[in-house]
Amino acid sequence: MKNNCLFCAIVAGEIPSNKVYEDEICYAFYDIDPQAPTHFLVIPKEHIGSVAEINADNSGVVAHIFEVIAKLCKEMKLESYRVVSNIGSEAGQSVLHLHFHVLSGRDMTWPPG
Repeated sequence: MKNNCLFCAIVAGEIPSNKVYEDEICYAFYDIDPQAPTHFLVIPKEHIGSVAEINADNSGVVAHIFEVIAKLCKEMKLESYRVVSNIGSEAGQSVLHLHFHVLSGRDMTWPPG
């Protein structure tokens, strides 16, 4: 757990969240400001700052997260969805802990809007 990390505090149970899924590697919860009818985040329990910090030692965590995303979307019967990870403040990353947004239930136009 990294000091002052919002998502580390959520994983530790210090801040409440609306849990979707949890296992020993990752945690999924609904976004508090949803941008689509279905919008949840999947985060590693281990603190990784962003996609830019993925390496040979932690890439298995990311592979597991994508397996979990596929499983959850299948269980939720989401046939079409978007998975997004922002890296850096200019790209919209507001919490410096790796996280993947899963959005579904509306037309996903590009550019997003």
